[in-house]
Amino acid sequence: MTVQYEGRALDGRARTGLVRTAHGSFETPAFLPVGTQGTVKGVDPDRLREIGVEILLANTYHLHLRPGEETVAAVGGLHRFMGWEGPILTDSGGYQVFSLAARCRIEEEGVTFRSHVDGAPVRLTPEGAVSIQAALGSDVAMVLDECPPDPSDRETVARAVERTLRWAARCARAHRDLDPRGQALFGIVQGGIFEDLRRECLERLVEIGFEGYAAGGVSVGEGRPLLREGLAASAPHLPEDRPRYLMGVGLPEDLVEAVEAGFDFFDCTAPTRNGRNGLAFTAEGPLRLRNARHARDPRPIEEECDAICCRRFSRASLRHHFLAGEMLGPLLASVHNLRFFSRLVASMREAIAARRYAPWKRGFLDRYGSGEVSGDEGPECSK
Repeated sequence: MTVQYEGRALDGRARTGLVRTAHGSFETPAFLPVGTQGTVKGVDPDRLREIGVEILLANTYHLHLRPGEETVAAVGGLHRFMGWEGPILTDSGGYQVFSLAARCRIEEEGVTFRSHVDGAPVRLTPEGAVSIQAALGSDVAMVLDECPPDPSDRETVARAVERTLRWAARCARAHRDLDPRGQALFGIVQGGIFEDLRRECLERLVEIGFEGYAAGGVSVGEGRPLLREGLAASAPHLPEDRPRYLMGVGLPEDLVEAVEAGFDFFDCTAPTRNGRNGLAFTAEGPLRLRNARHARDPRPIEEECDAICCRRFSRASLRHHFLAGEMLGPLLASVHNLRFFSRLVASMREAIAARRYAPWKRGFLDRYGSGEVSGDEGPECSK
C-alpha cells in the first residue's frame, strides 16, 4: 500500500491517527488548505509549514486546463511545481461536475465541460482523470464521481450512485494499468442523505478495493441539519483501517461535528476565500475586519493566535489595509485563518487523546457562537 493509516486514540467515534504517504506523514484530524491551481492563494509553502499545515489539495480539472499535466510533469511533478515537499491530494474534477453543471454534459463515457477559461470543450473520462493525476504525481488521487445537488430525489441520487460505481471500477482498472509510483487511489461514497444508498455504495467500493475512502455529496446546498444526516449516514460504515476523507466541508462548526462522527480529514477554501474578503475566524466566531468598530482597535484579531498577523498587526491596521486596497490585508487574514484551522484540528487531537471530545466540543461551540457575525453575513464555504 502506498498510503497507510495508523490509529492512535479513540473517543466514541472520534479518532486520531497518522496517515503515511510517499511524501511524508500527516496527523489526523487534519485540515487540507485548497491549492486549486497549484497554489494556496497568497500563502507561500514556507509560511504554510510554519503555521502547521501538513498536506495540501490541488485540482485535476483546473490544472489540466492550465498549465496542463504535461507541463507539470516536465518540470518535475506537482510537488516541485508547487514548491511543496509534503503530501498532496488531487481532487478528480468530480466536484466540477456539480459546481459547473451549467457548463457540462454528463454521459456514461464521461463528462464534457465548456472551459471556463476560453469556452473550448473539455472531455474528462474516468480513465482520463486517473491519467492526469498520475502525470501530476500527487500522493492521493481521487476517482471521478457524479455528485448530485441537493435537493435531489431518491431516484436521481440512486442513478448517480450507480454511475459513480461504474466510473470507480474504470478508475481502479486504469490506475492499476498505469501503476503510478507512490500514488494511492481513493474511492468516493455517494448516496446523499439516504443511508442505505451510502452503505450499498461503500460496500461495492470496498469490493473494488481502494486505499482510502471519501464521503462525497455533502455540503452541496443541503443546509446544516441535512449535512449532519449525511455525516451520520456515511461515517459508521467506512473501513476502520483506512483513511476517511470528508470532501468540501470546512466551516468550524461543521468540522467538530464531522470529527465526532469519525472522519479524519477535510478540505475547503473557507480560510483563504474568507480571508481575502476581510473575514477572520476566531474562537468567538467570525470577525468582519472592515467594520467601523475596528477603526482604532489596537488589539490583534485574536490574542491567543501565534501567527504573524496577530503577533505584529492590529485590527485597526488590518482594516486600513482592506479599505485602502493593500494586498497585505488579505494575505495576513488568510494566514491567520489557516493558522486558526491548524490550531482547531490540533485541539481536536488533544481532546480525543484525553477522551474529552464531547465536553470540548460543547465548550467550543458555546464560545464560537458569541461572535459579531452571524446569519447571511457568515463565512463562505466551497471548494
